[in-house]
Amino acid sequence: MSTILMVIVGLAGLLVGAVVGFVVRRRQDATSLQEAEEKANRILVEAESQQKELLLRAKEETFEMRSAVEAEVKERRSEVSRTEQRLNQKEEGIDRKATQLEKREQELKDRETEIARIRAEADELRQQQADEIQRIAGLSVDDARNELLASIEDEVREEASRRVREMEKQVEAQASQRARSILATAIQRYTAEVTAETTVSVVPIPSDEMKGRIIGREGRNIRAIEAATGVDVIIDDTPDAITVSAFDPVRREVARTALQSLVQDGRIHPTRIEDAVNKARREVDSLMAEAAESASVDVGVMNLHPEVMKTLGRLKYRTSYGQNVLQHSIETGHIAAMIAREIGADVDIARAGGFLHDLGKAIDHEVEGTHAILGAQILRRFKGREEVAHCVEAHHEEVPPRTVEAVVVMMADAISGGRPGARRESLEAYIKRLETLEHIATSRKGVEAAFAIQAGRELRIVVKPESVDDLEAMRIARDVSQQIEETMEYPGQIKVTVVRETRATEYAK
Repeated sequence: MSTILMVIVGLAGLLVGAVVGFVVRRRQDATSLQEAEEKANRILVEAESQQKELLLRAKEETFEMRSAVEAEVKERRSEVSRTEQRLNQKEEGIDRKATQLEKREQELKDRETEIARIRAEADELRQQQADEIQRIAGLSVDDARNELLASIEDEVREEASRRVREMEKQVEAQASQRARSILATAIQRYTAEVTAETTVSVVPIPSDEMKGRIIGREGRNIRAIEAATGVDVIIDDTPDAITVSAFDPVRREVARTALQSLVQDGRIHPTRIEDAVNKARREVDSLMAEAAESASVDVGVMNLHPEVMKTLGRLKYRTSYGQNVLQHSIETGHIAAMIAREIGADVDIARAGGFLHDLGKAIDHEVEGTHAILGAQILRRFKGREEVAHCVEAHHEEVPPRTVEAVVVMMADAISGGRPGARRESLEAYIKRLETLEHIATSRKGVEAAFAIQAGRELRIVVKPESVDDLEAMRIARDVSQQIEETMEYPGQIKVTVVRETRATEYAK
């Protein structure tokens, strides 16, 4: 019984423990459920709060995006509107151009039609004219064509002559202005004395009694002087003077010096004459050497060969139309150098060429040949510069000038020799030159008269107006000037003027 009781008590205890455990568990579950519900409520509250924030943010972003899209759409619409406006304007412009092109095309078609009609009428008129001319003149088509070509050729020649005349005037004006500037500068920078020298030498003597002593017994003294010097001693009625004449200026100077020495000494006999001539010859050689050296230093042309210097010194006693050749050479060298410097040519070559251009005049009476060619041969023989030798041989155009410096030397030579008073010529040569000028002009067809004026510096030609037109007058002036350049030698320049005058005269009665 106790066992059953114990069992019952145990069961009751188990049942009570179970009930208590169930109750405790239920309470725990209720507590956990409540906590879970609270947690769920909190989560729901937080979720709702976040949802509201997200919705608000989404609304703001959506509003911003909508505003941006609306602005972009508005801008796109404005751009599209402008593009449409430009396209409309371009379409209108294209339409206008198309209309103008159509109008112009129609005008061109009308013009082509008109030109074709006029051309057809012209061809018809030309044919009628050709037929009429052929009928009237009895000319064939070939003859008429030849006459037409001849007339056209005359017109073309006349037009060509007119244009050539205009071009010549233009070039001449420019070249003349430039040349005058250069030459005026050169002449102003160099000024030299102008002296005229004679071809004979006069020796003063103290009295006419000395003439007899110079002649000597039976003329032995004067024969000794002439034999020793190679000159002619002229003793005439000229008081207190005797004249020495010779082709060679150096011989003439030797004789003059020897006679002066003999007159001063008073002892005149053949032996004394020979000694005086030898001494005079040495003095003249020394003077020529000094003159050549001084001239070389003056011009600035140094280091010349001794033989060239010796030949150059002989120019001290050589004259050309009264102008001392050595002084002329110095002047030409200076002028050539200044002109070369102005135009950019080689100054040293021009200076040396101008200084040595008349070197051959010292021997041109002893050796056959012109002084220009002889001077160039001397320079080449003694190893002078070829450019300088060419300037010397070409300064009178015996050899065509190949360099600018050669032309410069020609100009400088003309300037030095052509200055008023620098040279003189004989009356016979002067008259002959004027007659030659007039003959060149009067030999032309259509020339009525010709007059050389201003000492031969200008040639006036009067032509017949009925046989010479204006263009032919221009051709006559050009041809005459060219013939003068080719056939005559003269310093400076000669102006050729052709005068054509038409006069109409009637009488009222």
